[in-house]
Amino acid sequence: MNTVQLAAEDLSLFGKDVWWLVVVKAVFCFAFLMVTVLFSIVWERKVVAWMQLRIGPNRHGPWGMLQSLADGVKLMLKEDLIVKRADKVIYVLAPIIAAIPAFMAIAVIPFGPPGDEVSIFGQRTTMQLTDLPIAMLYILAVASVGIYGIVLAGWSSGSTYPLLGGLRSCAQMISYEIAMGAAFASVFLYSGSMSTSAIVEAQADRWFIILLPVSFIIYVVTMVGETNRAPFDMPESEGDLVGGFNTEYSSIKFALFMLAEYVNMVTVSAVSVTLFLGGWRAPYPISSFWEGANHGWWPMLWFVIKVQLLLFFFIWLRGTLPRVRYDQLMKLGWKVLIPVSLVWLMLVATVRALRNEAYDFSEIVLYVGGGVVAILLLSFVADLFRDKREKTAAVEAAHDDEPFDPLAGGFPVPPKPGQHLAPVPRRRSRTERELIVSGGTNTDSDREEA
Repeated sequence: MNTVQLAAEDLSLFGKDVWWLVVVKAVFCFAFLMVTVLFSIVWERKVVAWMQLRIGPNRHGPWGMLQSLADGVKLMLKEDLIVKRADKVIYVLAPIIAAIPAFMAIAVIPFGPPGDEVSIFGQRTTMQLTDLPIAMLYILAVASVGIYGIVLAGWSSGSTYPLLGGLRSCAQMISYEIAMGAAFASVFLYSGSMSTSAIVEAQADRWFIILLPVSFIIYVVTMVGETNRAPFDMPESEGDLVGGFNTEYSSIKFALFMLAEYVNMVTVSAVSVTLFLGGWRAPYPISSFWEGANHGWWPMLWFVIKVQLLLFFFIWLRGTLPRVRYDQLMKLGWKVLIPVSLVWLMLVATVRALRNEAYDFSEIVLYVGGGVVAILLLSFVADLFRDKREKTAAVEAAHDDEPFDPLAGGFPVPPKPGQHLAPVPRRRSRTERELIVSGGTNTDSDREEA
């Protein structure tokens, strides 16, 4: 009976708005994303300048607040070029495909309670455009479609470096979306629903960041990788790819790629707030003494503050951490995030199953603690055998009489474990070398002075 109650969601209030109210809500969602993007660009440049002891933008508008608007006007007035070897149709459609899905996910994000809390032009309505029983699957699907714009942009440019950037982005998306889906699944198990409004309602007592801290950490790492932000901005590494998938783009098409990146930052931040940070609910100290904090228009304020804090986290990472290598990026996705997320998902499913069977809390802690200890023990034993195997291989390689040639294949290669490079001839020390002077060949006096 408990499971049935958890899986039920009340979506009867959605789909009853008049057509003009739906248009108003849609325009508001679009305007919210655009204004947040314009503010985030200025805020990023200000915060990074503060971190690096620079002034930052201070010319356009008061305190430089119109800098992002000036950048947008500048990009639109630039000459629009199309590469001669490009596939023109896909070349033009790629930035549009990247930008449109970024705006679509905000349609199912709740800005306030699901009831008729507010009135817009005399019409009582919910503070959400719409909701679905599978709203989170809709968000995952939309996020997956947006990556095609980047892949197609790299392929259609007809150039090598943009193609490499597009392929990097595709591999990065595959690596990190698996762990992201596993983090979502833990939330689904605890809330009993995939509806965004039902997930927020399930956090009335405790936010899921407290109940599911591992899922939150995994999602935070994957959302940085999904948005191609530093330190995971591999698809546009200007150090080795000149500019990545958008190298051959200019003017408004280049601006669409930048817009899609920042809109995706806002979207993944809003999803994180909805799933783990209580959504539109006020923080604990405020909600404990103010009953009206979660009613009326106030929930929108708490939601915006939480989103801005996560955007600051994006900026902080960019100004703090260096870009990782591509092999480190793939290793983190496949060897760390995916195994940890799957193990954590099994633990969460076990706890939910035990609670549904009416086991008390002590037994749940016992079973889960035993499982964690068993996994840690197995991993420790596996590491011991792995280290022993590697040491054995290193010893065998060290006793191998075959000399190591670093240029055996025609290009320099590093030595394997146990192999050593041939000693490099060193220049003799200063005291052993003969001093050369311009006055003649007799250097006895110079040696005595030295």
